Amino acid sequence: MKLYDMELSGNCYKIRLFCSLLGVNCETVPVNLMKGEHKQADFLALNPRGQVPVLDDAGTVVWDSMAILAYLARKYGDGRWLPIEAEPMARVMQWLAMSENEILYGLARARAVTRFNRPWDLAQCQDLGRAGLGIMENHLERNLWLAGDGPTIADIACYPYVALAPEGGVALDDFPRIGEWLARIQALPGYVSMPGL
Repeated sequence: MKLYDMELSGNCYKIRLFCSLLGVNCETVPVNLMKGEHKQADFLALNPRGQVPVLDDAGTVVWDSMAILAYLARKYGDGRWLPIEAEPMARVMQWLAMSENEILYGLARARAVTRFNRPWDLAQCQDLGRAGLGIMENHLERNLWLAGDGPTIADIACYPYVALAPEGGVALDDFPRIGEWLARIQALPGYVSMPGL
């Protein structure tokens, strides 16, 4: 299995982390975004969107971090990380939506502005990120995990950019339940870190 990867990408880290939690060996293939390797024809043949991560599992190519998480959960997760039943699956999907909205457009983009000089409105991104953190904090006052009694891909999808929020100028001090949730993820067997955490 190969993961086309960029070390500082939170979306790529989701996959490295999940593979490690699953105990699945995954060779990383670095893609230099600064040199435009993700826009070259050979990479675009893997992912026409020209984005990392991309997973190649013995010829099955999957792109987009959410799609890859779902693929890995179904193929290697013994049904534990992505429930099949309608209600628990819907709970996972709700948090996957949060990861692609408030967390991505808020926390991840705020980090991209401060860390990579991307052109988005920093204050707007920070405000949206804080709104998402408020929702998450309220949920975690009554729940240990985002979508069930144990960790799911919802937790893995949301974790990186929440944990990296301070790099985007969004402090986590006012969110103690989120701090506890981050610690629970970091205590999972197989947990691996990334630069910035």
